[in-house]
Amino acid sequence: MDRGYYAHPTAIIDEGCTIETGVKIWHFSHIMPGCRLGENCNIGQNVVISPDVVLGRNVKVQNNVSIYTGVTCDDDVFLGPSMVFTNVINPRSAVNRKSAYARTHVGRGATIGANATIVCGHDIGAFAFIGAGAVVTKTIPPYSLWIGNPAKQAGWMSEFGLRLQFDKEGHATCPESKEKYELKNGSVRKL
Repeated sequence: MDRGYYAHPTAIIDEGCTIETGVKIWHFSHIMPGCRLGENCNIGQNVVISPDVVLGRNVKVQNNVSIYTGVTCDDDVFLGPSMVFTNVINPRSAVNRKSAYARTHVGRGATIGANATIVCGHDIGAFAFIGAGAVVTKTIPPYSLWIGNPAKQAGWMSEFGLRLQFDKEGHATCPESKEKYELKNGSVRKL
């Protein structure tokens, strides 16, 4: 029977998931009940997708990523190897805080680098870029570049994932796509 998606035989897919066509789920991954995977997502090896997580179309989840309840990702998001989302601000083994899960939303086209940690309750804006190993402890604006622990803004990124260099008038051009951007009042938009 053609399910419309591929799952490696070692993957565990619980009942009650919605998995769209073209999805690929690789070795030793666990897809839990109530989650939704959009068309053409690629779920790497040893990934955990917890209940009620929502991934848009074409989300790339690299190896060893944990996506916990409360996380939603828009289309074209990239989650780098071994990055992690949290879902409780103050976890304790002996204290059940399932009712305290905080929400985190990742906007369209955003990239989160390898080994980054996203502390729950802080959204990542569209086309933002979180560097490898960064620890995000605040909400991230669209098109911004963040690095370090705790993460600090280090610049602005194009939709193609390249740094933007703004002139005195607040204009920049992506070196690859040649698309134009404007920086005004502390936020970036594509023209």
